[in-house]
This record gives sequence, structure tokens and C-alpha cells, in this order.
Amino acid sequence: METDSTSFTELWDRVVGTQPDPSEWLVAVTALIALAAIVPYGVWRLTRNAVTIAHEGGHGLVALLSGRKLDGIRLHSDTSGLTVSRGKPTGLGMILTAAAGYTAPSLLGLAGAWLLAAGHITALLWGAVLLLAAMLIMIRNAYGLLTVVLTGALFFLISWFTDADVQAGFAYAAVWFLLLGGVRPVFELQRKRAGGRAPESDADQLHRLTGIPAALWLFFFYVVALGSLLIGARLLLEPAF
Repeated sequence: METDSTSFTELWDRVVGTQPDPSEWLVAVTALIALAAIVPYGVWRLTRNAVTIAHEGGHGLVALLSGRKLDGIRLHSDTSGLTVSRGKPTGLGMILTAAAGYTAPSLLGLAGAWLLAAGHITALLWGAVLLLAAMLIMIRNAYGLLTVVLTGALFFLISWFTDADVQAGFAYAAVWFLLLGGVRPVFELQRKRAGGRAPESDADQLHRLTGIPAALWLFFFYVVALGSLLIGARLLLEPAF
């Protein structure tokens, strides 16, 4: 029993403990890696799946926190997704749920940047594993199960089997990706709406729920995404530089 207790204590200390600040080159290189995963369209068609996980996870989490019943989440191979919840069709809970999707990747990135700035690299990796495991319970299609399992497995393997430098590099790349990747979907939504190809977008649903023009909701998404990127970048760069 003492050995088990000691092992648990060591594991807990490993998770909540702090790690040294990374070198300047690691912070810069991981930012470039994240950009390379977002800017080229061919690569983005694959990596956008991770943003969709965060987007739909945001809808799901806020639905639960606002008292709605979460029926399930679907992730599709075209990087779209659908979160279904039950409750009042109007009201604050529905508004918060609808607003959570496009803001979730950026806000998760900002939270991750705060953890990294505080030196909690391992806590970030394990936190991601726990969030993905919780989301897995609500996935309702095979492709969604596959993407969430693979993403969670990647975070777990990095956190458990690699050394501190690899963990730091992966964690910084992941946070940069969320911060930068949270911006591009908002631009894509704007283009789709301009072409009349997104009549049921989150911004349009929010317009019907609140009476506030969809364009203002789109502006709100931009403010959250760009604000999170600026603050998050400062948090990531300040310790290293």
C-alpha cells in the first residue's frame, strides 16, 4: 500500500509540478509549425479536425453548464460537426451554447498559454487527455470516435513516454495551433455567409435568438479569436524572450 501511495504522490507531483521555461528557439519554431499546419489549404483540411473537436466540445460543455441535456456530438470527415442538446429553445442557456463554438478553440488556446506561461506543461497535456476522454462519451458516430481517440492517444503518449523537451515542444505547438487556428474558421464563416452558403451558421442562429445582427456576432467571434491570439502570444513569448 505504501508503494501505491508513493507512486500516486509521484504521479500527482509530476502532473501539478512546474517545468523550466523553454528556450527561445522552441517557442519560435513551434509557432512556425502551427502556422504550417494552418495556412496551406491541403494541410488545413486535415488539421482542421482538431479545431472542430474544440468547436463542438465548446458547444457541448456550455450546454451542460447551462443546464441543457446533451444528446450527443458528431464529427464529420469534411471537418464539420453537430452538437445536439435539449432544453428551452430560447433563453440565455441556448444563446451561450450557440456562442461557444467559434470562441472555444481560441479560449482553450488562451487557457493553455496561461498554463504554459506558469510552467505547467504536464498539467496541460493531461488536462487535454481528460477533456478528450470526457468528450468521447458523447460522440455518436464512428468518424468522431476515431478522431477523438487518436487525438487523445497522441496527447497521452507524448505526456507518458517522451522526455521533457518533446513534451514542451508538443504542448507549445498545440497551444499555438489553437490560438492561430481559432482565427481562420471565423474568416471562413465570413466568406461563406457572404456567398449565401451558411444560412444556419452559429452567427445566424444567434441572430434569431437575440435579434442582434449576425454581422455583430461575427464581429464578436473576431474579437475573441484575435484578442485571445494577442494575449496568448504575449504569454507564450514573454517567458522565453
